[in-house]
Amino acid sequence: MNLSDLPALLLADRPHLFSATSAPLSAVVLARMRELIAAVEQSIAKKIGAGGTAGHAAGVFMGYDFHLTEAGPQLIEINTNAGGGLLTAMQAGRDDVLAAYVAMFRAECTAPLKTVAIVDEQPESQYLYPEFLGFQQLFATHGIQAVICDPGELLLCHGSLWHSSQHTQTRIDLVYNRLTDFALAQPTDAVLHEAWLQGAATITPNPALHARYADKRNLVALTDDAVLAEWGVDVATRQILLSGIPRTEIVTPERAEEFWQRRRQLFFKPVAGFGSRAAYRGDKLTKRVFEEILAGDYVAQALVLPSTLPVEVNGELTALKADIRNYVYRGEVQFVAARLYQGQTTNFRTPGGGFARVIEA
Repeated sequence: MNLSDLPALLLADRPHLFSATSAPLSAVVLARMRELIAAVEQSIAKKIGAGGTAGHAAGVFMGYDFHLTEAGPQLIEINTNAGGGLLTAMQAGRDDVLAAYVAMFRAECTAPLKTVAIVDEQPESQYLYPEFLGFQQLFATHGIQAVICDPGELLLCHGSLWHSSQHTQTRIDLVYNRLTDFALAQPTDAVLHEAWLQGAATITPNPALHARYADKRNLVALTDDAVLAEWGVDVATRQILLSGIPRTEIVTPERAEEFWQRRRQLFFKPVAGFGSRAAYRGDKLTKRVFEEILAGDYVAQALVLPSTLPVEVNGELTALKADIRNYVYRGEVQFVAARLYQGQTTNFRTPGGGFARVIEA
């Protein structure tokens, strides 16, 4: 499969989805990112073993996002439904990675995988809808039927999850969950939440996985040496985490003055945020927005500026910022891609920006 298999009109409507530029990364940087990811996975496993969140879920497309600095890569965020894994592999022409993705979904399912529902709110309106179509095609080439649907098209019946359309009802083995209601707490997602609780279908990723990895308060624990020691994390692994993840703190009203004074060195993120929504660089904050942060559930992370790449745009070189995303399954990096952008956060609106190939240099 390659990008030409996707509808040309959809891609034309998203002119900044892909960048023509490649992001060169050294073997040392790639290895350091893998080391940090392994340290996170080992530490969370220690937490579970020490009496933390019960149970274990793997979850497809874990996303570990990095900024590159002179001191090495810094892990700024962990996501549980990281988009772009399929599109970037197609962009790079990596059929081996696509095959690994299919094997990953099969491994997630407790029964032979025959049917998949790719679920998001009004999926055709989503910016990454082309990726949903790509998954549907990929699954079909491996004998797996896939439907793309809104959660409102799902129903529970006789202990199974079904997709109901005008003419057919399809029993669903696995839901590839692309919703940003990570707890499945909205009324529109009640059927999906109940299906997860009942085990009526495999839901991946699911609320437990998000709570374990992607809630930003986990970064607070992963940058607290005392907490890590309490979990039983060894000294060497703790050092990897503390040197590779920017220090993260819970924002509380009691420390308002302290955070305001330090704001220029901080980046403020909602604990259950995604896609950089309602996230703010401290040096851009107004008092009004800061008051909203204090009233909400936020963390403050030490500000780590992204590296930049020179990109030719309209005949001129422009410096674009770069985030590096590792797509991970069961602790193993499956693929690495970059996202190039201007402004405060990745936005897929920057000429010359978008998903970019990572090449080892």
